[in-house]
Amino acid sequence: MRAVVRERYGDSSVLQVVQRADPPAPVRDQVLVEVGTAGVNMADWHLMTGLPSVARLVFGVRAPREHGLGRDLAGVVRAVGPEVASLRPGDAVLGTAPAAFAELALTRERALARIPDGVRPEHAAAVPTAGATALHALRAARVGQGSRLLVLGAGGGVGSLAVRLAVLAGARVTAATSPGKAATVRALGPESVVDRSDRSAWGTGYDGVVVTGGLDPLRDLRRLLAPRGALALVGAEGGGDVLGGGTTRQLRAALLSPFVRQRLVGVVSRDDPAALARLCELLADGSLVPAVERVLPLEGVAEAIDHLASGAARGKVLLGVSSPAAGPSAAG
Repeated sequence: MRAVVRERYGDSSVLQVVQRADPPAPVRDQVLVEVGTAGVNMADWHLMTGLPSVARLVFGVRAPREHGLGRDLAGVVRAVGPEVASLRPGDAVLGTAPAAFAELALTRERALARIPDGVRPEHAAAVPTAGATALHALRAARVGQGSRLLVLGAGGGVGSLAVRLAVLAGARVTAATSPGKAATVRALGPESVVDRSDRSAWGTGYDGVVVTGGLDPLRDLRRLLAPRGALALVGAEGGGDVLGGGTTRQLRAALLSPFVRQRLVGVVSRDDPAALARLCELLADGSLVPAVERVLPLEGVAEAIDHLASGAARGKVLLGVSSPAAGPSAAG
């Protein structure tokens, strides 16, 4: 099978598309998926570069233990292990796998859900990690009917989904993004869209603030909140190679939160079957249509990750795995 691999940490030049042995037959609760579309996330950049370097304690100190890359997928079940109860060969699924940038991926049943009828594969592949992270961030920010929410970094994968999911929850959303992404974000339905670089336009007194990326100091972010507001911090980019500025800020928030009236929470991506089920419900009824900027072929993986890491992506960037000839396209 064709698969993306890297044998060492580094920039996108370490990535290769090679012919790799097919995964073994699934055992126990494992599922083998033929990947049609894969979603690109900042987590892929972290795993590619090995930054912040503290993450290497988990993924391999000198070199990555797993040479494959990628996490989000939409595809078709090809085989299941004997303990799998909810899926059968031929089912169209979305979810996560340890090495999703490949024609075949082996994962666990709990990491997958059936794609609802009528949902486009690129929309399915856009939501597993970013959508679940957005839901976790909104929960941490205590978003609900009528609450005032600010989303900083509203034009990216997690940010754009957080805006749309908050709107669907009945929140009054202010979305902060760069001017070049404003039209994409405005289509998601927020109450207002402001310039991410203009702090004077952000406003204050929010019930909740969701921050995706950036290195705004914690003290400045707290000033945006109401006295008992909640801050949700997503992302570990920038600020240093060892811990990363985002990680350091999350650690500071965790230490400070017990001693202040405001709630300060770092949000980490994780598999969550309940969140995946909720995202499927919203995809099925058409209320959630992820913003997808482009779909590149598997051989365009370096371009896809570089584009995402540059901060220029308007919504999600995907890889068309099953169709090598696919090129850039606008969707959603």
